[in-house]
Amino acid sequence: MVTVSFMLFSLFFGAGNLIFPPFLGQNAAENTLPAILGFLITAVLLPVLGVVVVAQSEGLDKLGARVNKKFAIIFTVLIYLSIGPGLGIPRAASVPFEMAVAPYLPEGTSLKLYMLGYSLVFFAIAAWLALNPSKLVDRIGRFLTPTLLTMIVFLFISFIVKGVTDVAQPQPEYRSAAFLKGFCEGYQTMDTIAALNFGLVIAITLKNLGIQEKSGIIKHTVLAGIVAGTILTAVYGMLTYMGTQSSGIYSIQENGAWTLRQIVYQLFGEFGAILLAAIFTLACLTTCVGLINSISQYFSTLFKRISYNKFVLGITLFSFAICNQGLNTILSISVPILNAIYPVSIMLIVLGLCNNFISGNRFIYPLTILGTAAISVIYAIDGVGISLGFVSRICCSLPLYDLGFGWVSITAAMLVLSFVLHAIVGKKQPA
Repeated sequence: MVTVSFMLFSLFFGAGNLIFPPFLGQNAAENTLPAILGFLITAVLLPVLGVVVVAQSEGLDKLGARVNKKFAIIFTVLIYLSIGPGLGIPRAASVPFEMAVAPYLPEGTSLKLYMLGYSLVFFAIAAWLALNPSKLVDRIGRFLTPTLLTMIVFLFISFIVKGVTDVAQPQPEYRSAAFLKGFCEGYQTMDTIAALNFGLVIAITLKNLGIQEKSGIIKHTVLAGIVAGTILTAVYGMLTYMGTQSSGIYSIQENGAWTLRQIVYQLFGEFGAILLAAIFTLACLTTCVGLINSISQYFSTLFKRISYNKFVLGITLFSFAICNQGLNTILSISVPILNAIYPVSIMLIVLGLCNNFISGNRFIYPLTILGTAAISVIYAIDGVGISLGFVSRICCSLPLYDLGFGWVSITAAMLVLSFVLHAIVGKKQPA
């Protein structure tokens, strides 16, 4: 089980998991504690619960079907494309290059050419690993993850011993609503969405290990989730602490990779470039492999005429093309998409956890998901500067809308409405 837990951790721990915690610590500074608590909900708790719910439901498509069969297909495809070749996988390749390789290249060199070569090798290795899904546990859980964790712990201990520290005042957005800001920052890890993919990967892995009964799969998935979540929490704590303690030393840039790079350089000098490149590459490679595997598994069952291996190669080639557009471009696209689909993912997980108690209410899934999706999409559209006129003005009056939580009140209203309709209409339905 330890190996499976390591595998689950490594599937979650990729590009965003490295760069966002130190960035959060640097921005939150003295208000890091409430910020990290919010962050841990969307970056650890919900992803672990998501894996359990999907394993229990025997797939994201079956979970989504509780809303509507058409919704199940559309949402599942959207999730897989966004977390996969559209955003997640390209980011997994571009982050280690742009943050741990590019800054140390000689001046005047062609970054695009080096990026092309780096991403080619990166995706070749990722495809090779994904083409052998039965060996993922051995290759990731027993080798790659322990190596990655050893390097992160070594970095943290080195910072404790000889790191230069100074804690600054929190940035404006973290002064009054640090918890909610941290909660939203957890979106950037994409882990709650990824969990909807990885639940199936863990279930298949456990079956390959000889665990066939649904109860056994759920039990071992829960155990793997607890261990993986504990490791994630510890690692996030280390990275956030380094960002917090350095908040008064380094200026705030576009993302936390710059801060992490400065810390590593201060600790190890030029050797730090090698260490950081290794950490970034290993973390992103394992996540990339897990995403390619889970997405290919799904689409090969959806389109039975196309084999798993062909989907692996197709997704790899498409992601290779997208990643060469640059990290900042990918991150700018990811924010509105995540604002639109993350709340829906959260509610699917919450409803899935409560399914034994609400399964008799045929209104609860469609109404709550519809309400959540509507407000989330409007908020995402507003976020890119596109006004929907009267609709936008109405939504702006919702509680916490400006903080990205306007969907909460609408979802609560839809929950109440679903129970009212169930009490009135449900009783009239034949048994």
